[in-house]
Amino acid sequence: MKNSNDLLDILRLAQLDSHTFSGISKTVGTPAVFGGQVLAQALHAAYQSIPKDRFVHSLHSYFLLPGDMTIPIKYVVNEMRNGGSFSTRRVTAIQNDKTIFILAASFHQKEEGYEHQESLPKDIKQPEELMSWDDVLKTMGDLLPEKMKAFLSIERPVYFKPVEVMNPLEQKDLPPIENVWFKLKGNNNNLTLPTKHQILTYISDYNILNATLKPNASKAHFGNTQMASLDHSMWFFRDFDFDDWMLYSTTSPSASGARGVATGNIFTRNGKLIASVAQEGLMRPKKK
Repeated sequence: MKNSNDLLDILRLAQLDSHTFSGISKTVGTPAVFGGQVLAQALHAAYQSIPKDRFVHSLHSYFLLPGDMTIPIKYVVNEMRNGGSFSTRRVTAIQNDKTIFILAASFHQKEEGYEHQESLPKDIKQPEELMSWDDVLKTMGDLLPEKMKAFLSIERPVYFKPVEVMNPLEQKDLPPIENVWFKLKGNNNNLTLPTKHQILTYISDYNILNATLKPNASKAHFGNTQMASLDHSMWFFRDFDFDDWMLYSTTSPSASGARGVATGNIFTRNGKLIASVAQEGLMRPKKK
């Protein structure tokens, strides 16, 4: 996928009946279906039964089985509740008659209320000062492990610029923090708010578990650790546009029992907090 149009082609599902949809998959460089794709497609399916004046404010999900890249995914939507101002939907993703993923999402009509938010991290480097994943591949390609090199070689609809690039030759433990600027490729004017929510949900599954590895980076890396998303929650706060870089600021409070937890905030460049994310992931050391 080269830009947002290619991404939207994946997120738009074929409608089989009023509450059943089918979606295809595109690789992001991993053998199984990318979790962010399933999240975004499930959210798209849920939105199809929601009144036009209601928008997702939270979602909670579990990844149950790896998705098969070669066959379509069926999404079944159940209407759990339609209240005076909130609507709740459950979406089940199915392949080969097995449930691979479940999502619960709540939608709310716009209302006025009190305001506060967490602030953008201070003294953060701006994206113009940083290397993108493409730049890292060009400058450090010969030093990168083959799996990482292959992963970075995949074309994506999003630019990523990590604030700190880990040196693969420098194995040392680091703070459990990951800050990454990202920007959607292509012309992204006139996107509806539901479409922006789906794209942001797709992007939110990138990079978040990096923070869980950093405190053990002297011995743990993607090459010797089996990693997979186990669950994913997200809260949407404010409207936004994809016309500039945004910051995904994540931290990991804990890792234990072959699992790690990470939480993150997504900001616009001018500091508006638009969403928060929480994810637990598998971090299983591979046996030699």
